[in-house]
Amino acid sequence: MGAAIHVRDLTIMAGESVLVDRLAFDIAPGQVLALIGESGSGKTTTALALMGYARDGCAIAPDSVVNVGERNVTALDAAAQRALRGRVVTYIAQSASASFNPSRTIMDQVVEPAGIHKTMPRAEAEKRAVELFRELALPNPETIGARYPHQVSGGQLQRLMAAMALITDPDLVILDEPTTALDVTTQVEVLRAFRRVVQQRKTSAVYVSHDLAVVAQVADHILVLRHGKMREYGESDQILHAPADDYTRSLLAAARPKERHADAPDDAVHARADAPLLRTDPEGTRRAPQPLLQIDALCAGYGPLDAQGRPQNRILDKVDLKLYRGQAIGVIGESGSGKTTLARAVAGLIAPFEGRIAFDGKTMSPQLDQRSRDELRRIQIVFQIADTALNPAHTIERILARPLQFYHGLQGKALRTRIAQLLDMVRLPRTLMERPPAALSGGQKQRVNLARALAAEPDLLLCDEVTSALDTVVGAAVLDLMADLRKDLGVSYLFISHDLHTVRAICDEIVVMQHGRKVTQVAREDYDRGPHHPYYELLSRSVPELRRGWIDEVQLPKTETVA
Repeated sequence: MGAAIHVRDLTIMAGESVLVDRLAFDIAPGQVLALIGESGSGKTTTALALMGYARDGCAIAPDSVVNVGERNVTALDAAAQRALRGRVVTYIAQSASASFNPSRTIMDQVVEPAGIHKTMPRAEAEKRAVELFRELALPNPETIGARYPHQVSGGQLQRLMAAMALITDPDLVILDEPTTALDVTTQVEVLRAFRRVVQQRKTSAVYVSHDLAVVAQVADHILVLRHGKMREYGESDQILHAPADDYTRSLLAAARPKERHADAPDDAVHARADAPLLRTDPEGTRRAPQPLLQIDALCAGYGPLDAQGRPQNRILDKVDLKLYRGQAIGVIGESGSGKTTLARAVAGLIAPFEGRIAFDGKTMSPQLDQRSRDELRRIQIVFQIADTALNPAHTIERILARPLQFYHGLQGKALRTRIAQLLDMVRLPRTLMERPPAALSGGQKQRVNLARALAAEPDLLLCDEVTSALDTVVGAAVLDLMADLRKDLGVSYLFISHDLHTVRAICDEIVVMQHGRKVTQVAREDYDRGPHHPYYELLSRSVPELRRGWIDEVQLPKTETVA
């Protein structure tokens, strides 16, 4: 059963800097408090303080009061705090896949907290785990524990992590962006499961998120943070529908995507791909423009090859696509639908075993090392996670210098001048040149990631979930920037995402993928006109709306299965 949470004057310091400034809030048993705000606002720092934990170099001020039931967590010694974590207060991280040990079964890991804290014997813990699997709507609850983490889907693994957190009957559960990396249909099921278990067990919960539409489905109260200070605190309905603070209103505005479609070059196509606009050649003849990118019957996969030279794991199955110069096409679908594999095949990072990829009318080699330097330059990929895409040992200047040297041979003053221009282009201060990626915020790193791709002066950018790891405000700013760059530079986009609202905001057309196949393609003028393919309708219905009660109304078929 949960306990009342009472926080007063919570202050967290990093040297002389104040990271969290005298916060105060309460949580009743069975209720959820959402902490929202942009990156760096102090959400996770505040949540971790409820466990008596501060990151290296940080400290919780001694006069801070964090009561979990009758215990003041900040007044406990280190040993008592360790005994509290995983027993009284538990934590569900954003990335379950990074939190599970791949060499141990799921059951071994789920019951481990019960063994560490000696709350029950192993046999009883396993029985309890199966009950939790059932409560969390996991398939095959009696046998799923025998599997290994890689043998279940992302949504199932996130719920299994919740089972691990709940097995000791904690008073408080901290959920730190637990659905950010999930596709929309899986997110709905996970949110329903989390909410149901919290209500049934009367567990107090803190939900850390930057997604207001998600928060609207689970939170009873919302605390809005910016730069470590409380900007607004109140019941969810009041915050969502009658916010008192200007910053809260800006978050709500960013959570309702507007169309960021910039005017594209004259030869861009805004009609269906099978009915492109005509253009006049020098001889005066009206002709359909040639696609910048044409994909015909593309098949690709991973793993050992069979006797026919086909990979064991077939991901893409006869995908066709046309993208014209200046056009932005979105590719959406659930996890495992083949979106990223499609982008990697176009980039040459994975060789398809069947089909053809043509760029500007010329068939490209499927192998990256067999493509010309000019082909490499003209197609650039912007990866989802800037933290892993940028070399942490290099400065921003060196990161941007490498493509400029490789593709354009720039050196000396010309090189430094172009780096400064690229930073201006992505609206970053030139003073960042000498800093390493670790000294930048998430939004700044993603802009550097984008600037590095633009340094090659490409014709096509492959954008793989470029805003999914960013908070709402920063993500909206990056989308605005991409729309402006498209207008100014004439660059084309293949925009990979599981967020239909984001894709609709920036793209001319949407390609919908399911199980490695292209099931439909929807033009901009048809976004709000139906009927559409049932799977497109499913994805559309699965995007959370910015109102409470939506999650109780939406009806989704059961599509998730154990791998």
